[in-house]
Amino acid sequence: MAYKVVIDAGHGGTDPGAVYKGRQEKDDNLRLALAVGRILSQNGVDVVYTRTTDVYQTPFEKARIANQTGADWFISFHRNSSPQPNQYSGVESLVYDLSGRKVDMAENINGALGELGFKNLGVRARPGLVVLRRTQMPAVLVEVGFINNDADNALFDEKFDEIAQSIAYAILGTLEEEEVEKPPAGEPVLYRVQVGMFREKQYADNLLYELQDQGFPAYILSEDGFYKVQVGAYQYLANAVRMEQTLRRAGYSTWITT
Repeated sequence: MAYKVVIDAGHGGTDPGAVYKGRQEKDDNLRLALAVGRILSQNGVDVVYTRTTDVYQTPFEKARIANQTGADWFISFHRNSSPQPNQYSGVESLVYDLSGRKVDMAENINGALGELGFKNLGVRARPGLVVLRRTQMPAVLVEVGFINNDADNALFDEKFDEIAQSIAYAILGTLEEEEVEKPPAGEPVLYRVQVGMFREKQYADNLLYELQDQGFPAYILSEDGFYKVQVGAYQYLANAVRMEQTLRRAGYSTWITT
């Protein structure tokens, strides 16, 4: 199935969002949205942007743009802010309510960013936000670190490419998880739990050894220019789900693929 995903860069134009030491949230949001969208497009996702330049849109306009596309998902990028500088740090994702596939998407994105060094603040329900309430498809708003936290900003800048890749792969992994729920008729399916995907084999090896040291039946699958660290190969989806739950309890961000 070909998916269509709306990528939204929060704020823009006359609305800078949060500002800290001359840094404007709208700029970070747009840079990240374009980077994530580019990776998704390269992996076969039909990407629609609410904005690609520094323009102002009301939240209602953003929701209207998304609804007109008939997209499957809406992902909005923001940076958080706190009353005092360096008061809080970490990533969190906001959803309309704590039910459905949007929660899985949010948890997968948070988990991927947590692996890069961000504190994972979890998933919260925010039904009052227009872009979550008015969109007709599952929607997730991701707060990628606090813009008035120096450590979060350093991580955002130093690992920007990895952040974009991790978010994109978390989105792709969630979409793959949807696919395995409805396998093609007549085709044998083996369900695998994926724990990581890397361009550099060294990083894949490190995760592989870590998993094997804990007794997980992990291995590396080289495919499409990536090294995918996976655990198990199960004929029944329920067995893969149980392994995924075990891995998540051990602190890993996972998704099921075939």
